[in-house]
Order: sequence, then structure tokens, then C-alpha cells
Amino acid sequence: MADLPEDRLSPAPPFTYAGVDCFGPWLIKEGRKELKRYGLIFTCMASRGIHIEVLHSLSTDSFINGLRRFISVRGPVRQLRCDRGTNFVGAEAEFKRCAESSEKQVKDFLLKEGCDFIAFKFNVPASSHMGGVWERQIRSIRQVLDVLLHQAGQQLDDESLRTLMCEAAAIVNSRPLTTDLLNEPTHSTPLTPNHLLTQKSRVILPPPGSFSREDVYARKRWRRVQHLANEFWCRWKKEFLCQLQSRQKWTKPHRNMRIGDVVIIKDDNTPRNVWPLGRIVELYQSKDDYIRKVRVMVGDRKLDNVGKRSNPVTYLDRPIHKLVLLLPSEDQE
Repeated sequence: MADLPEDRLSPAPPFTYAGVDCFGPWLIKEGRKELKRYGLIFTCMASRGIHIEVLHSLSTDSFINGLRRFISVRGPVRQLRCDRGTNFVGAEAEFKRCAESSEKQVKDFLLKEGCDFIAFKFNVPASSHMGGVWERQIRSIRQVLDVLLHQAGQQLDDESLRTLMCEAAAIVNSRPLTTDLLNEPTHSTPLTPNHLLTQKSRVILPPPGSFSREDVYARKRWRRVQHLANEFWCRWKKEFLCQLQSRQKWTKPHRNMRIGDVVIIKDDNTPRNVWPLGRIVELYQSKDDYIRKVRVMVGDRKLDNVGKRSNPVTYLDRPIHKLVLLLPSEDQE
């Protein structure tokens, strides 16, 4: 298990270093039309707070609009960690293209400030575990929202869905970050992300009144949202909070991958008997001298109409947990 990255420990304002990912979709109703909506979650690498935006699609334009809304509320972002989704890669290309067209002095000044030109840090392909900071937040939200919105999503419109997402984010941000001294009566209140984000110690209370199941079909849409927010809280504390436990993995160091090792590449989209063979040609070394990402050279077995290989060699970047060591390089000697 690697050490925590520097952006998890840097003393910076909330969301200066953040991770981002998309989740969904859900169906809502606008008039007689059913529309798809997606969630865009930002998580602070230091405070573990979250911020949720609603997207109309998974396109690059929709992501950039959601990113600008997030920055307008939470302030400048220095670095964004994410996977290699097409909308994230497209957004980085758009920003680079705009930066290259700017005047050199303006560009150098903004880059020096480190705010307007965001540094994207992509995970290596097929390594969702490297985004555990935001993947865990998505799981804690989605496993509850999926059930609620499947049952009552068509009773919501765009405005109601955005309000429900904000209520869900407030609930998740009120979770305790530490539980070691939770049972100590003389100890202070456990620290939560909301304490760091809002600088207020009081919890966010619901509006006055009782909200029942019948409010889902009420004409007042705000009562629908408040009932679903109450349902989210009840299910979240029963299905998620009680299951929290410390888990440890990858505690024993193993032999580092080396250049020349022959490996089998795991691919969930192909049968197990046709997993491709490859040879490691490049290593990406971490700061602690362990190898967790490599570049693999794979031969293409497919032939064209003439009987020749159209692309005999392919290079893939993969995490080591997607590889099975078949023939170490020292055995080949």
C-alpha cells in the first residue's frame, strides 16, 4: 500500500486539490417528457468534503459547465484527479487549446497563480482502485439514491433534483471524520467536513414540519424533496454508517515488476482463455521506489485480408494488479 499523496496532506483551502467523477443516470420528468440526468461529484482530497452538480449529459461541454459552477461556489482549484473519461480528457484538451492561444504574458501570470488553468492528473487506464477517494464517496451516495430515485425520480423535475443533491451532499458532509474518541463523554464533538467547509459547528436542520410518504405525490414540490432527503438520511445511516470498518490490504511488499517480464493482461471484457500476453517495456516508479504502473508491449494476432498483421505491436499502460506474472526476466536469461 502506497503512502498518501502530497495533495492529501497539503495545508490548503478546501477543494484546492480535488477529485472528480460522474455517476448516474436517473430519469426525471419535465411535463410529459422523461429526461436523463447525471451527477458530477467533487471531493476535497484533504477535508473529504463533497460537492455535487447535476449534468444534462456526459459530454465535454456539460462537464465544463458543471466545473465552472463548482469553481464559482467553492473557489479556485489547483489540481483535479480523475479517470480517463472522454469528457475529462476533452476538457483538458479544450483548456490547453485556449491556453496556447492566450498571450504569453497573460498565460504565464495565470499559470503562476495556479488557479485558472487547472492541472488534470489522470489515473492509468483500468485502475479504478486508484480513484478510491471519490469512488468511495460515490458508493456511499449512489447505493441510497439509486433506490430513492428509481421509486420517486419521476416525481421530480430539474430544480427538485438539484435541491435533493444539495441535501444529500450536506448529509454526507456531516459525517464524522474520526471515531476514536466518539464514546468519550468529555471529548469535543467529532470533526466533520461541514466544520471545515462552512466554519460553523451547528448541524443543518430540516425545515419545520413532518414529511410523510404522501408528500411524494403532493403538489408542493419542496415537500417532495424534503421527504426524499429524510429517506436518504434514514437509509444512509442504516445501510452505510453501520457497515464502516477498517480494512487493510496490500500490507506485504512483493517483487517489483521488471523490464522484460512476460505477463498476462487481465481483461474483464474477454474470456479468460484469450487474455493477451505482453512484455513489460517501461516502468513508472513511485516516490517510494515501488512499481505500481507499467507499459506493456502486446502483439496483435489478428491478420488482415493479405495475411499480414495490420498493427503488430500495441503499447498499453496498466496497473500491476491487472497483470499476472508468467515468466520473470531473470528466468529468461
